[in-house]
Amino acid sequence: MEDWRKSKAAFAIFMAPATFWLLLFFTVPLAIIWVYSFGERGPQGQTELAVSLENYARAVEWIPLKILWKSLWIATISTVICLLLGFPLAMGVAFAPKRWKNPLLLIVILPFWTNLLIRTYAWIAILRISGFLNFGLEWAHGLLDAGFGVIGMPGLMGEFQPLELLYNNSAVIVGLVYVNLPFLVLPLYATLEKLDKSYLEASLDLGAGQWRTFFSVTVPLTMPGIASGVLLAFILSLGTFLTPDLLGGTDSMMIGNLIAQEFGPSRDWPFGSALSFVLMYVTFFVLWLRATVASRSSGVGEAG
Repeated sequence: MEDWRKSKAAFAIFMAPATFWLLLFFTVPLAIIWVYSFGERGPQGQTELAVSLENYARAVEWIPLKILWKSLWIATISTVICLLLGFPLAMGVAFAPKRWKNPLLLIVILPFWTNLLIRTYAWIAILRISGFLNFGLEWAHGLLDAGFGVIGMPGLMGEFQPLELLYNNSAVIVGLVYVNLPFLVLPLYATLEKLDKSYLEASLDLGAGQWRTFFSVTVPLTMPGIASGVLLAFILSLGTFLTPDLLGGTDSMMIGNLIAQEFGPSRDWPFGSALSFVLMYVTFFVLWLRATVASRSSGVGEAG
């Protein structure tokens, strides 16, 4: 009897629904947007098909490039913070006792159970001038002021001034770290879970300290998980538009907001399509860079 796993007919039957779905709902819309990127905006906002590079020329002008550069900077900062927070978290989950792993993983993925819009509005309630964070700071300020009053130095703290934590780039970075942290933790956890702990024990037995073992053994062995998590967090941060739209101010526009504006109020679909593909080209470059580094690392490892 022929093994069904080697049958071309069985493979085609199983792959046909997924292939049809990808072609209809991914490839075809993407091809339409690519065609629109060479079109022109009509006098009433309609899209007129043409063969022109004007939209791509506009996409590399100073203002769009400045927004793209700021988007890259914000995405890089938020990804670095995600890595600094996510690596210890992933290690804590991976090295936790078996009975605690599932509850800890549940805590990591728990934000996915709530809509992103609701979670972002929750950050508005936390960061605004009359929000929970400023309320807590005001309470601590009053407590300290009362304490100084007891020891004979009343009014030393002065009047409390609420911090402007919302509608700036810092608020956008906080929101992006919160949203994308699980996407970095999960690949890291999967890699750390498969890590052979005997390598760490051997390093410690041979005299290396905890930090030396971490940087010389743990980090190199988990580099595939680090690369995957960093790539996910960076790409998701780069293309976002909801977080900067709700948490950022007038100076916090990212490339995703500019694209949404062109497809929405501006009704300039050709220019928005060109911007979308510029962002996609940047994403492809990051993916190519990651693949190149991974292939060179594997080649060096095999040579060694």
